[in-house]
Formats: sequence, C-alpha cells, structure tokens
Amino acid sequence: MNLNEYQKKAIVTAVHKDKDFWNSAVYRTLGLVGEAGEVAEKMKKIIRDKDGVISEADKAEITKELGDVLWYVQAIADYLDVTLEEVAQGNLDKLASRKDRNKIHGSGDNR
Repeated sequence: MNLNEYQKKAIVTAVHKDKDFWNSAVYRTLGLVGEAGEVAEKMKKIIRDKDGVISEADKAEITKELGDVLWYVQAIADYLDVTLEEVAQGNLDKLASRKDRNKIHGSGDNR
C-alpha cells in the first residue's frame, strides 16, 4: 500500500468530515499532538523504568501509537486538500536541499 492509498482508506473513519476549522482542523491537530504525546510518554517511561531498553512489547505499543500519529497526519493533510505523498515528497525535497547546502544542522524552518 502506498501513502495515498492509506490516506483514502483511513479518512473514512474520521468523525468530523466537514471543512469547519474548529471541528476538523483544530480537532485533528489536537489529536495529533495527543498521540505524539503518547509516543513520547512511552519512550520516557522506557528511559525511566527500563534504562532505555525497548522490549518487543514496548515496540508493539509504540508502533500502535505511531499508527495513530500517522492517522492524524493524514487527516490534517486531508483537511488541507493535500496528499500524504505530497507531504512526504516535499519533506524529502526539503531535506535533500538542506543536505546539498550543508544546512542539515542548525535551526529555522527555512534554512
């Protein structure tokens, strides 16, 4: 399956399907932040409780949470009327440009 196929299949499970900013864009963005927080929380507990050793069970749980992160990324892309493949390709192009210009390190969105 490619990213666009995933996006088409995943978006049918969206609760808020309209283009209302608050009910769709903000709702989806808050969902993304929440799910990313769950990934971070699981990783934090691995550091705190397991000295940084990730078990197969941890890996499975984090993988589920990453799936939720991916769902919200596609949902925001859908709201913006862009495909996940456009998002992914744009990111690869940006990173390649930074690498070519020796700007991988540093800060700022448009370096």
